[in-house]
Amino acid sequence: MHRMGKSQVETITDIQQKIGRDIFDYQALLDALSGYSKPRDRITRLLAAGAIVRVKKGLYCFGESVRRGPVIREHLANLIYGPSYISLEYALAYHGLIPERVERITSVTTRRSREFATPFGVFSYRMLSVTRYAAGAVIEEAAGIPFLIATPEKALADKVWTDKRFSGRRISDYRGYLLEDLRIDEEALRGLDGSRLKQAAGAYASPKISNLVRFLERMEATTRA
Repeated sequence: MHRMGKSQVETITDIQQKIGRDIFDYQALLDALSGYSKPRDRITRLLAAGAIVRVKKGLYCFGESVRRGPVIREHLANLIYGPSYISLEYALAYHGLIPERVERITSVTTRRSREFATPFGVFSYRMLSVTRYAAGAVIEEAAGIPFLIATPEKALADKVWTDKRFSGRRISDYRGYLLEDLRIDEEALRGLDGSRLKQAAGAYASPKISNLVRFLERMEATTRA
């Protein structure tokens, strides 16, 4: 990384005023540089100076020294590959269902499964059918920046469905899988929203997710007894 010269600082200030956000695509960057000669060469020099950072092909953000706010990785996950929203292990940790801190941001998408290694960490995406994808995302915020993430119930359904190590054929198998293999807190399981679970089960139309709902209903019934 090289130190920015005066002209590069002026260029970055101009770009920031024109774009108005810290994360942007290649076309927005070209449009902001349309008044300059050889805009692609300028982009190359700004990348070398660390004034802008290439997140992936076609997606950029301003460098840390000139950025106006933090890069919210959850928001970035929605932008790297879409349509998508955060789910699976990362969402389970975010909602406090599992104790481990999850560094890799995991998402679901209607497109083919992909993984991206970026300057901001690894982002992985698992494909779901449109019907299964459509149920269960909500908008959360971090530092005033919105992002899409699965509800705790949908994140759990997505994890159970995509985990090929677990067949889910017998309802009795779920206790060991959820509490021991996934290390989900039992009280957190009891606190899940039954209507949201049934919505996820309806979208999945799968015995594996239906058995998950039945297990949780039995757990709740045992608590009330």
